[in-house]
Amino acid sequence: MKIKTKALEILATWFYSGRAPVAPGTFGSLATLPFVYALNYYWGLNALLIFIAAVSLIGIWASDRYAKLVNVSDPGFIVIDETAGQSIALVFAGTNLWFYALGFALFRLFDITKPWPVSWADKKLKGGLGIMLDDILAGMMAAAVMWGIKIYLS
Repeated sequence: MKIKTKALEILATWFYSGRAPVAPGTFGSLATLPFVYALNYYWGLNALLIFIAAVSLIGIWASDRYAKLVNVSDPGFIVIDETAGQSIALVFAGTNLWFYALGFALFRLFDITKPWPVSWADKKLKGGLGIMLDDILAGMMAAAVMWGIKIYLS
């Protein structure tokens, strides 16, 4: 396999976490948690926001290219979309591990159940944008709930 193709696979499967034999989306979300925690701990919210923007944009490109390479429209092993969505869900978590658990659960809930507009993006959009946007929206919904909980608790 060429180096470029291998790098594309590493990105699209988020360091092979999407190759888990069961629940690749859950494993992709779990593999995101240490990245987000380290960014928050060492560099703060601005670094996390830059990471989210970069992963989202790179994810549109990488998921589109890799899906075409494997000739499947939205393969389950592409989980960079979970990385983007899970990162968004944790914007208000800081370094509080309880909020990480809650953000993880909320993101997986919205990603799996696909309430509107997540379901709309999942059904109507194709290519890299379609692969990424439903998870980005699920992450935004989870972040909104997290924000509300933080406000309520403070």
